[in-house]
Amino acid sequence: MLEKQTDEPWYRDGLRFECTQCGDCCTGEPGYVWVDEQEIAALAARLEMDVDAFEHRFVRAVGLRKTLVEYPDGDCIFLDPETRGCTVYDLRPVQCRTWPFWDSTLENRRAWKETCAVCPGSGRGKLYTFEEIEIRRKEREV
Repeated sequence: MLEKQTDEPWYRDGLRFECTQCGDCCTGEPGYVWVDEQEIAALAARLEMDVDAFEHRFVRAVGLRKTLVEYPDGDCIFLDPETRGCTVYDLRPVQCRTWPFWDSTLENRRAWKETCAVCPGSGRGKLYTFEEIEIRRKEREV
Protein backbone atom coordinates (compact mmCIF):
# COMPACT_ATOMS: atom_id res chain seq x y z
CA MET A 1 0.00 0.00 0.00
CA LEU A 2 1.36 3.42 -0.94
CA GLU A 3 1.82 6.04 1.71
CA LYS A 4 -0.48 9.04 1.38
CA GLN A 5 1.35 12.11 0.07
CA THR A 6 1.33 15.04 2.45
CA ASP A 7 3.22 18.29 2.98
CA GLU A 8 3.93 17.26 6.56
CA PRO A 9 7.23 15.52 7.35
CA TRP A 10 7.11 11.75 7.59
CA TYR A 11 7.90 11.98 11.33
CA ARG A 12 4.86 14.18 12.09
CA ASP A 13 3.65 11.67 14.71
CA GLY A 14 6.95 11.86 16.57
CA LEU A 15 9.94 9.58 17.04
CA ARG A 16 11.36 7.68 19.96
CA PHE A 17 14.84 8.21 21.33
CA GLU A 18 16.63 7.71 24.60
CA CYS A 19 20.36 8.07 24.85
CA THR A 20 21.91 4.88 26.20
CA GLN A 21 25.29 6.62 26.57
CA CYS A 22 26.86 3.73 24.67
CA GLY A 23 29.41 6.04 23.05
CA ASP A 24 28.77 4.70 19.55
CA CYS A 25 28.05 8.16 18.15
CA CYS A 26 31.29 9.44 19.69
CA THR A 27 33.58 6.99 17.98
CA GLY A 28 34.59 5.70 14.62
CA GLU A 29 35.81 7.52 11.58
CA PRO A 30 37.43 10.89 12.13
CA GLY A 31 34.98 13.73 11.83
CA TYR A 32 34.01 17.00 13.36
CA VAL A 33 32.28 18.02 16.56
CA TRP A 34 31.74 21.69 15.90
CA VAL A 35 31.96 24.01 18.91
CA ASP A 36 31.29 27.69 19.30
CA GLU A 37 32.81 30.20 21.70
CA GLN A 38 30.13 29.68 24.38
CA GLU A 39 30.56 25.91 24.32
CA ILE A 40 34.33 26.27 24.50
CA ALA A 41 34.06 28.64 27.47
CA ALA A 42 31.64 26.34 29.32
CA LEU A 43 33.82 23.28 28.75
CA ALA A 44 36.94 25.18 29.79
CA ALA A 45 35.23 26.29 33.00
CA ARG A 46 34.14 22.71 33.71
CA LEU A 47 37.73 21.56 33.40
CA GLU A 48 38.96 24.55 35.42
CA MET A 49 41.09 25.77 32.53
CA ASP A 50 41.36 29.14 30.89
CA VAL A 51 39.91 29.28 27.39
CA ASP A 52 43.27 29.58 25.63
CA ALA A 53 44.69 26.53 27.40
CA PHE A 54 41.51 24.57 26.70
CA GLU A 55 41.58 25.46 23.02
CA HIS A 56 45.25 24.58 22.73
CA ARG A 57 44.60 21.11 24.17
CA PHE A 58 41.08 20.20 22.98
CA VAL A 59 40.17 22.29 19.91
CA ARG A 60 41.42 22.59 16.35
CA ALA A 61 40.52 25.06 13.64
CA VAL A 62 38.98 23.89 10.39
CA GLY A 63 38.65 26.88 8.13
CA LEU A 64 36.81 29.53 10.10
CA ARG A 65 35.18 27.01 12.41
CA LYS A 66 36.39 25.09 15.46
CA THR A 67 36.01 21.42 16.29
CA LEU A 68 37.00 19.21 19.18
CA VAL A 69 40.12 17.15 18.65
CA GLU A 70 39.93 13.37 18.59
CA TYR A 71 41.98 10.46 19.72
CA PRO A 72 44.03 8.87 16.91
CA ASP A 73 41.33 6.20 16.42
CA GLY A 74 38.66 8.86 15.77
CA ASP A 75 37.04 8.74 19.23
CA CYS A 76 35.96 12.06 20.69
CA ILE A 77 38.47 13.47 23.12
CA PHE A 78 35.75 13.49 25.82
CA LEU A 79 34.78 9.84 25.39
CA ASP A 80 36.10 7.86 28.33
CA PRO A 81 37.92 4.89 26.78
CA GLU A 82 37.12 2.67 29.78
CA THR A 83 33.42 3.38 30.39
CA ARG A 84 32.60 4.51 26.82
CA GLY A 85 30.68 7.40 28.43
CA CYS A 86 30.92 11.11 27.73
CA THR A 87 32.92 12.86 30.42
CA VAL A 88 31.14 16.17 29.74
CA TYR A 89 27.67 14.78 28.99
CA ASP A 90 25.68 17.61 30.59
CA LEU A 91 27.76 20.22 28.70
CA ARG A 92 28.13 18.39 25.40
CA PRO A 93 28.04 20.60 22.30
CA VAL A 94 24.80 21.28 20.44
CA GLN A 95 25.84 18.84 17.73
CA CYS A 96 25.85 16.06 20.33
CA ARG A 97 22.76 17.25 22.22
CA THR A 98 20.63 17.27 19.10
CA TRP A 99 21.52 13.74 17.93
CA PRO A 100 19.70 11.89 16.35
CA PHE A 101 17.41 14.69 15.18
CA TRP A 102 19.65 15.90 12.35
CA ASP A 103 18.52 16.71 8.82
CA SER A 104 20.47 13.72 7.52
CA THR A 105 18.72 11.25 9.84
CA LEU A 106 15.28 12.81 9.31
CA GLU A 107 15.51 13.00 5.52
CA ASN A 108 13.24 9.98 5.08
CA ARG A 109 12.12 6.78 6.79
CA ARG A 110 15.04 4.87 5.31
CA ALA A 111 17.58 7.29 6.83
CA TRP A 112 15.87 6.95 10.22
CA LYS A 113 15.84 3.16 9.93
CA GLU A 114 19.58 3.23 9.19
CA THR A 115 20.09 5.46 12.23
CA CYS A 116 18.16 3.00 14.40
CA ALA A 117 20.38 0.19 13.14
CA VAL A 118 23.55 1.91 14.39
CA CYS A 119 22.23 3.77 17.46
CA PRO A 120 20.70 1.58 20.18
CA GLY A 121 18.73 4.52 21.62
CA SER A 122 17.05 5.52 18.34
CA GLY A 123 13.56 4.16 17.89
CA ARG A 124 13.25 3.39 21.61
CA GLY A 125 12.45 5.25 24.80
CA LYS A 126 10.83 8.65 25.09
CA LEU A 127 8.46 9.74 22.34
CA TYR A 128 9.55 13.14 21.03
CA THR A 129 6.75 15.11 19.44
CA PHE A 130 7.12 16.66 16.02
CA GLU A 131 7.53 20.06 17.70
CA GLU A 132 10.30 18.80 20.01
CA ILE A 133 12.11 17.21 17.08
CA GLU A 134 11.91 20.42 15.07
CA ILE A 135 13.35 22.45 17.95
CA ARG A 136 16.35 20.13 18.14
CA ARG A 137 16.75 19.91 14.38
CA LYS A 138 16.70 23.69 13.98
CA GLU A 139 19.06 24.24 16.93
CA ARG A 140 21.89 22.93 14.75
CA GLU A 141 21.18 25.56 12.10
CA VAL A 142 22.01 28.49 14.35
